[in-house]
Amino acid sequence: MKLLKDWFAGSPLVARVVPFAIFLGLTALQGQFGEASRYWIYLAKTLVGAWLIWLMRPYVTEMRWAVSWEAVVAGVLVFAVWVGLDPYYPRWSELMVKLGLSAPPKPADLPLPWNPFSQFGEASLLAWLFVVVRILGSSLVVPPLEEAFYRSFLYRYIVKADFMAVSLGTYARTPFIIACVIFGVAHHEWLAAILCGAAYLGLVLRKGRLGDAITAHAITNFLLGLWVVGKGAWKFW
Repeated sequence: MKLLKDWFAGSPLVARVVPFAIFLGLTALQGQFGEASRYWIYLAKTLVGAWLIWLMRPYVTEMRWAVSWEAVVAGVLVFAVWVGLDPYYPRWSELMVKLGLSAPPKPADLPLPWNPFSQFGEASLLAWLFVVVRILGSSLVVPPLEEAFYRSFLYRYIVKADFMAVSLGTYARTPFIIACVIFGVAHHEWLAAILCGAAYLGLVLRKGRLGDAITAHAITNFLLGLWVVGKGAWKFW
């Protein structure tokens, strides 16, 4: 732990990039050790992510939650866009097939939806544990990690390599577009994610701080989690 803290303290880039990279690495391991590992590793990465946020917090001073009416509105609108747009455009993997950049997957190769009830049983307390962990993880852990990486580091780094010299309220059109597109292609729901990235980054630029985007991101993910469980729309997870 001391090594990580020293590493974070010594480099603003490392403090914003390495926690996100570790979280992403754990995400890639989900399902690699059997279907049940998708859920257990999600639990593990949520705990690790919370620990990383605790470690990086003193060195990423802008990573503080802030509540504003703009953040609440953005969070709700992004949720509505994420769900509402879904039937009208292909997901990233489907788009690659349409463009001829990848072969159509075989039915046996298609991933199963992230649905703990199908894995552990409809009345399983363990399944409910993973549902709660998923909602809490996506609402409280994912937003600070992603906002610190995408909006605090990546956008400003595209503006200028010495990103710490770029204020959070600095607008630059080309870096804005590039950062939003990168955020989009990192998600299966690429179009909604591009618009989502624009909304969150717009909040950062408008407010000159990261906290409103963290709050909006948390609201979006929380509402999406409730929608997934309430509607059985597991494809969003």
